[in-house]
Amino acid sequence: MPLIKNRYGKGRVRIMRVHRDGDKQDVSQLSLKVMLEGDFGRAYTDADNSTSTSTDTIKNIVNVTARENTALQTEPFCQVLAQRYLDLYPQAVSVTITAHETKWARLVIDGAPHPHSFVRDDNGKPFVELHATRDGVTMSSGLDNFVFMKSTQSGWENYYTDKYSTIQPTNDRIAATSMVASWTWSGTPADYKATNAKILEVLLKEFATTYSPSVQNSLYRMGEKALAAVPEISEISMACPNLHFILMNLSGFGLDNNNDVFLPTEEPHGQIECTVGRSS
Repeated sequence: MPLIKNRYGKGRVRIMRVHRDGDKQDVSQLSLKVMLEGDFGRAYTDADNSTSTSTDTIKNIVNVTARENTALQTEPFCQVLAQRYLDLYPQAVSVTITAHETKWARLVIDGAPHPHSFVRDDNGKPFVELHATRDGVTMSSGLDNFVFMKSTQSGWENYYTDKYSTIQPTNDRIAATSMVASWTWSGTPADYKATNAKILEVLLKEFATTYSPSVQNSLYRMGEKALAAVPEISEISMACPNLHFILMNLSGFGLDNNNDVFLPTEEPHGQIECTVGRSS
């Protein structure tokens, strides 16, 4: 039986690149599929793997190329990556790379683009929850799945450890979350839409412009600022799963990784929740 067609590679290779230009940082998050075609048929027909590299190696090449090219836009990055495969593997006649980008828009604080804080631009679903009885109405407004991030100015240190602890302390990490937040109305604002926008603006400004020793502390301070800015709300609740970006170990390839290339992952995630309210 003839083998009519074959190709192989690696799918869902996820990378986050952080490029520094002074105080300004740019981020590029990609999910890539790399597929090779060429003289690989014997692995199928003859159980002969002598011309086939492992798919794990294909993934490693993505990571190394990402570390060496943090500033390239997606199109030239894919071109450089493809050429590396063709240069490495003479048995390959073609390489097909498909790259899907998660778009992050730079956060604007007080009218100015922030150097290292971002919001995902497919972002957030506003919602209202109302409970009415004959005695009265309770109403909350909020946002579901609002994603934001900063590429530095976040840490996790001096925490309780035991024999099962493996994570290392750090004072410089990516902080990212997909927030569900709601606030309870105790008064009527002049304009609900404008006031909701103001609450979000206050939350993001506190997150972006202050060092975060933990997500827990950031959420509490964000809640404090929202309550101080908007007297018409009595409390605010936030549930924030960590969107983890795991620093890749590239030392096996002779490369450092000074918070330049990360593996994006959403599962499992830390789940941080709190409610901040006014004193009775």
